[in-house]
Amino acid sequence: MNGEGEQQDWTSKRHEVIQAQQNALEAQRREEHERATAIITKAIEAYRAAGIEPIPLQARPFTGTGTIRTSLTGWYLKHDRTLAVDEEGRFYVLRVPGGLLSRLKGATPEPSPAPLAVGRGARDGETFEIKELLQMRLEDPVRP
Repeated sequence: MNGEGEQQDWTSKRHEVIQAQQNALEAQRREEHERATAIITKAIEAYRAAGIEPIPLQARPFTGTGTIRTSLTGWYLKHDRTLAVDEEGRFYVLRVPGGLLSRLKGATPEPSPAPLAVGRGARDGETFEIKELLQMRLEDPVRP
């Protein structure tokens, strides 16, 4: 076999390995999201049973101050109101572009894949298991 054929074989195998790693990572993320969503769903049931009703959720701009209306209702997970879950159990990071249009019309944040560990890799160093964070809000909800 010539050098060019060996190089193509190596490149082809390398691409296969990379693709397999990407597939495994994506499967792991999907499983984590499904497990976290199941935990969130149970927490929402507990909130409702405890009489903790969903509230209108507001987002914060990436830069600047103030809040921006959203069409979401749910429960904040942190007192700084940057993380929340909606009534359907979707997880949100409530940060949006803060331009004039979004301040006037409101914003529609996209849900994020629900993590099992919230804040992993964040600059503030605060990391919580999703179950722990949801329990904290059951005991000490963020009020409107």
